[in-house]
Amino acid sequence: MRQAFVQVKDGEAWVLEMYIAPYSHGGYANHEPDRPRRLLLHRDEIRRLAAQVAQRGYTIVPTRLYLKRGRAKLEIALAKGRKTYDKRHAIAEREAQRDIERGLREKW
Repeated sequence: MRQAFVQVKDGEAWVLEMYIAPYSHGGYANHEPDRPRRLLLHRDEIRRLAAQVAQRGYTIVPTRLYLKRGRAKLEIALAKGRKTYDKRHAIAEREAQRDIERGLREKW
Protein backbone atom coordinates (compact mmCIF):
# COMPACT_ATOMS: atom_id res chain seq x y z
CA MET A 1 0.00 0.00 0.00
CA ARG A 2 3.05 2.22 0.20
CA GLN A 3 3.00 3.40 -3.42
CA ALA A 4 -0.76 3.26 -3.93
CA PHE A 5 -2.79 6.32 -4.87
CA VAL A 6 -6.32 7.17 -5.96
CA GLN A 7 -7.09 8.79 -9.30
CA VAL A 8 -10.41 10.18 -10.52
CA LYS A 9 -11.22 9.29 -14.15
CA ASP A 10 -14.54 9.90 -15.90
CA GLY A 11 -16.40 10.47 -12.64
CA GLU A 12 -15.07 7.26 -11.04
CA ALA A 13 -12.42 6.84 -8.36
CA TRP A 14 -9.75 4.19 -9.03
CA VAL A 15 -7.02 2.97 -6.70
CA LEU A 16 -3.79 2.31 -8.60
CA GLU A 17 -0.48 0.62 -7.75
CA MET A 18 -1.94 -1.22 -4.73
CA TYR A 19 -0.69 -4.79 -4.37
CA ILE A 20 -3.16 -7.30 -2.91
CA ALA A 21 -1.62 -10.75 -2.58
CA PRO A 22 -3.40 -13.56 -4.44
CA TYR A 23 -5.22 -16.21 -2.44
CA SER A 24 -2.81 -19.11 -1.94
CA HIS A 25 -5.48 -21.79 -2.62
CA GLY A 26 -7.14 -19.89 -5.47
CA GLY A 27 -5.87 -21.83 -8.48
CA TYR A 28 -6.62 -20.54 -11.98
CA ALA A 29 -9.41 -18.20 -10.83
CA ASN A 30 -7.12 -15.91 -8.79
CA HIS A 31 -7.13 -12.16 -9.34
CA GLU A 32 -4.29 -10.03 -10.68
CA PRO A 33 -2.40 -8.72 -7.62
CA ASP A 34 -1.85 -5.13 -8.76
CA ARG A 35 -4.71 -4.34 -11.12
CA PRO A 36 -6.60 -1.03 -10.83
CA ARG A 37 -9.63 -1.28 -8.55
CA ARG A 38 -12.69 0.94 -8.60
CA LEU A 39 -13.76 2.58 -5.36
CA LEU A 40 -17.41 2.85 -4.48
CA LEU A 41 -17.95 6.46 -3.46
CA HIS A 42 -20.91 8.80 -3.69
CA ARG A 43 -20.91 11.11 -6.71
CA ASP A 44 -20.62 14.19 -4.47
CA GLU A 45 -17.60 12.72 -2.65
CA ILE A 46 -15.86 12.00 -5.94
CA ARG A 47 -16.61 15.50 -7.23
CA ARG A 48 -15.33 17.15 -4.01
CA LEU A 49 -12.13 15.09 -3.99
CA ALA A 50 -11.48 15.72 -7.69
CA ALA A 51 -11.91 19.48 -7.19
CA GLN A 52 -9.44 19.59 -4.31
CA VAL A 53 -6.89 17.52 -6.23
CA ALA A 54 -7.17 19.80 -9.27
CA GLN A 55 -7.14 23.14 -7.44
CA ARG A 56 -4.80 22.70 -4.51
CA GLY A 57 -2.40 20.07 -5.81
CA TYR A 58 -3.33 17.41 -3.29
CA THR A 59 -3.09 13.65 -3.85
CA ILE A 60 -5.57 11.05 -2.62
CA VAL A 61 -3.77 8.24 -0.79
CA PRO A 62 -5.05 5.12 0.99
CA THR A 63 -4.33 5.09 4.72
CA ARG A 64 -5.89 1.83 5.87
CA LEU A 65 -7.36 -1.35 4.41
CA TYR A 66 -9.63 -3.49 6.57
CA LEU A 67 -12.44 -6.04 6.33
CA LYS A 68 -15.94 -5.38 7.64
CA ARG A 69 -18.82 -7.83 7.20
CA GLY A 70 -17.04 -9.65 4.39
CA ARG A 71 -16.22 -6.51 2.42
CA ALA A 72 -12.87 -4.81 1.99
CA LYS A 73 -12.91 -1.17 3.09
CA LEU A 74 -10.28 1.37 2.13
CA GLU A 75 -9.74 4.55 4.12
CA ILE A 76 -8.46 7.39 1.98
CA ALA A 77 -7.06 10.82 2.79
CA LEU A 78 -6.03 13.97 0.97
CA ALA A 79 -2.29 14.49 1.25
CA LYS A 80 0.00 17.27 0.15
CA GLY A 81 3.45 16.36 -1.16
CA ARG A 82 6.60 17.49 0.57
CA LYS A 83 8.61 20.41 -0.70
CA THR A 84 12.17 19.72 -1.87
CA TYR A 85 13.75 21.21 1.24
CA ASP A 86 11.45 19.11 3.46
CA LYS A 87 12.62 15.97 1.67
CA ARG A 88 16.26 16.84 2.21
CA HIS A 89 15.60 17.45 5.90
CA ALA A 90 13.76 14.13 6.28
CA ILE A 91 16.55 12.25 4.49
CA ALA A 92 19.19 13.89 6.71
CA GLU A 93 17.26 12.94 9.88
CA ARG A 94 16.84 9.36 8.68
CA GLU A 95 20.56 9.02 7.91
CA ALA A 96 21.53 10.53 11.28
CA GLN A 97 19.25 8.07 13.09
CA ARG A 98 20.74 5.20 11.07
CA ASP A 99 24.28 6.29 12.00
CA ILE A 100 23.32 6.45 15.69
CA GLU A 101 21.83 2.95 15.57
CA ARG A 102 24.87 1.66 13.70
CA GLY A 103 27.17 3.14 16.34
CA LEU A 104 25.17 1.55 19.18
CA ARG A 105 25.28 -1.85 17.47
CA GLU A 106 29.05 -1.71 17.04
CA LYS A 107 29.60 -1.02 20.76
CA TRP A 108 27.64 -4.05 21.86
